[in-house]
Amino acid sequence: MSRKKVIVFLTVIGLIIIILIPTTYLIVKNHNNKLRDVTYKRITEAAKKCHLKEECKEDKITLKELYDKKYLEKERNPITKEYYNEESYVKVDGKEYKFVEVK
Repeated sequence: MSRKKVIVFLTVIGLIIIILIPTTYLIVKNHNNKLRDVTYKRITEAAKKCHLKEECKEDKITLKELYDKKYLEKERNPITKEYYNEESYVKVDGKEYKFVEVK
């Protein structure tokens, strides 16, 4: 192979790597964020349902409370595959529900 062909080949490989690595990172990061958002939404929806039925009267609804009242099955972090701490909770602020993970 001539020197010119080697330089062109290495340039093409370099460009592919420069484009591929950041793109792959962004795709994986975006996918993990969406997985987390879906899980958080499922948890907050269960807390909202419990709160609206007035079975959960506090402004801080723990996962344990949701598990005990059968509003939710045991939830895992979709990225680490570990179960959420039962002391994690959903904070109720007016009509807003926000999941707070306790490690």
